[in-house]
Amino acid sequence: MNFEPIIHTVLALHILGLALIIGSFALQLRRKEGFELGTMLIGAITQLVTGLILVGLVQMNDEDVNNAKIAVKLIFAIVVLVAVMVARSRQAKALSAGTSEKKATLPFLHLAGMGALINVFVAVLWH
Repeated sequence: MNFEPIIHTVLALHILGLALIIGSFALQLRRKEGFELGTMLIGAITQLVTGLILVGLVQMNDEDVNNAKIAVKLIFAIVVLVAVMVARSRQAKALSAGTSEKKATLPFLHLAGMGALINVFVAVLWH
């Protein structure tokens, strides 16, 4: 069975997940507070799930997968997801305590954005 149409559809969703992470990150770089992390979380979950589905579909389509590359991409995807989850948690705690949201959230926002960007370069440059 040819899984190409399904692979292309899942790949499009994978790219949209990436756009949610990087787009949201880029839009919030200058903010001092009021970070919107829900979009990044949806993007991170989408990236992780569609990435795993893509690997399975490609293997089911009798194509080879570079397991080392996939492992590196998986690690970065998990780092991005965890960073966004920690940022959301720290943001909520800071807001409820009345402390600086920026100090609590910004490092993890940057980690998530940079992790997603690195993942793009791994995907494109590692052959």
